[in-house]
Amino acid sequence: MSDTAPIAAKAPGPFSRFEFLVAGRYLRARRKERFVSVIAVLTLVGVVLGVATLIVVMSVMNGFRTELLGKILGLNGHFVVQPVNGGFADYNDAAVRLESVDGVLYAIPYVEGQALASGTSSATGVVVRGINEASLAKLESLRDAAVLGGWDQWDVGQGLAIGQRLANRLGVTIGDNVTIINPNGTMTPFGRTPAERTMPVNVIFDLGMPEYDSFYVYLPMQEAQVYFKLYEDRLKPGLEMPSVMATDEEIDAAYERAYQASGVEVFVRDPDDIGGMRDRLQASLDRPFTITDWQQRNATFFSALQVERVVMFVILSLIILVAAFNIIASLVMLVKDKGPDIAILRTMGATSGSILRIFSMTGFAIGLVGTLLGLGLGLLVATYVEPIRATVSGLLNIPIFPPELFLMAGLPSRIDPSEVTLVVLLSLGLTFLATLYPAWRAARLDPIEGLHQ
Repeated sequence: MSDTAPIAAKAPGPFSRFEFLVAGRYLRARRKERFVSVIAVLTLVGVVLGVATLIVVMSVMNGFRTELLGKILGLNGHFVVQPVNGGFADYNDAAVRLESVDGVLYAIPYVEGQALASGTSSATGVVVRGINEASLAKLESLRDAAVLGGWDQWDVGQGLAIGQRLANRLGVTIGDNVTIINPNGTMTPFGRTPAERTMPVNVIFDLGMPEYDSFYVYLPMQEAQVYFKLYEDRLKPGLEMPSVMATDEEIDAAYERAYQASGVEVFVRDPDDIGGMRDRLQASLDRPFTITDWQQRNATFFSALQVERVVMFVILSLIILVAAFNIIASLVMLVKDKGPDIAILRTMGATSGSILRIFSMTGFAIGLVGTLLGLGLGLLVATYVEPIRATVSGLLNIPIFPPELFLMAGLPSRIDPSEVTLVVLLSLGLTFLATLYPAWRAARLDPIEGLHQ
């Protein structure tokens, strides 16, 4: 009798080579299992399309938001500072105080009003803004957008700047005259007469945003102040009011003109730091001012954009959810088809936990491969979305995302790594959860019942 006892075979541990081999074998369908294989392939395609579509759509919407935010705030500023009461003759002093605040890039005084612009072919309502040459040097997006003419000698010039689309609508080009009419003109005994000014076009700009290229007219600061009558004639210090018999020269010598501004636009380093910057800006001023931030001025627009992003994310996530249900269906069919194999594995010593892991890995492999392929496809399309749009638009000879409707010349895209990670985790999570029920059914299959199938 031998002293050595037989050594019992050690059962494979969790996620052993044996489990991976069996799971891989189930992914390769035999001839009689082609129907199950077709469902698995369609499920894989569904996951790929769902992940890729989510990445592309979220990247394009991020690009829209970034592009719009950059262009809108590149011209309008992050804060608008306006006096609570009275005129704003000390706007230069206020701009210096605001620029001294930590976190402020620059402060730009401006004049703004509405008028009617008339050219050689038509007339339309416009927004007239007055800025000086020093402020223009800080607005790179506007300064670099000139396509005809130039901004040289802007302060001493007698011309105006208009957008490309507005120039086309009015039928004017460089050197042509444009008449701007303001209904709030001079008060006469017969009523108020409109203020009318005819000026040549010195600059035509193209910002790539129809909202600005179609409705904005820029004037030199002092020209705009005179046009909108934003000034006050004050008696010079130390002088007495001229008599009734004084000549025009004596009256002009006794008074000085104090020009005013509509407000001061403040550009800050961190546009998202609204609350902290507001307090610091108010503390730097010597009297009460109304401070309006960019979120308040564009609350409706950006809120709608944010809601649209969330809704699109939820809707497009349903594509992945449908693919997850397809994983459930394909695994349920696979479990039913592999009943005898499961019974044999159980009689050979495979535990229910091993069976559970085998079928979970089988289904999860579909979700993993589909997610990785969708990730690659989505990043590729999101990176080259504008050339793809231009190519498809040229082939079909139809405008896709026309700038007149989408406020920009091209289709922007900005890939957010955090959102891409969220999409990948969502896909992997849904596909993994989809494997649990079929795998649980396989693990609970009675070996005797399986052998009778």
